[in-house]
Amino acid sequence: MTAITKTKEEKVFKAPEFNVKNWVDAHGNKTEQIQLADFTGKFKVIYCFQSWCPGCHSAGLPSLQKMVHALGGNDKVVFLAIQTVFEGHEANTYDKMLETQKKYDLKIPFGHDAGDDGKSRSNIMTNYQTGGTPWFIFIDQYDNVVFADFHLNVDAAIEVLKSI
Repeated sequence: MTAITKTKEEKVFKAPEFNVKNWVDAHGNKTEQIQLADFTGKFKVIYCFQSWCPGCHSAGLPSLQKMVHALGGNDKVVFLAIQTVFEGHEANTYDKMLETQKKYDLKIPFGHDAGDDGKSRSNIMTNYQTGGTPWFIFIDQYDNVVFADFHLNVDAAIEVLKSI
């Protein structure tokens, strides 16, 4: 598998709506609900994490930082981070999401997704069939999910994203 494309056995599918209610902008300020249509024609990189996830802090967030810095100023690619809560709702809170955004100095929108009622399974996890955290989802310019996995070759992903 390359950094972004699927193998023949894996299916590319249309990206469902995010259905994440709580968002902050690149500066940590509450913002309106972000929709997939807000980024029509752009390549979307979605990073899913939980604040208490060791792998999210040791590998996922540093990989996200590296991609965001490498592609700064590229208006064809947008980055979003979403805390996809599926357990530990009392620990993986909205405030912890804000702390994570600040800790990694990521000037991108962050969402907090604890399900429709704020204490169930993340909508992103259900709709995008993710397997936990950390998890990367790549959605192409045509709103097709072209990559969704724990494992990401960040350097290869950067090269592919630069060519978009």
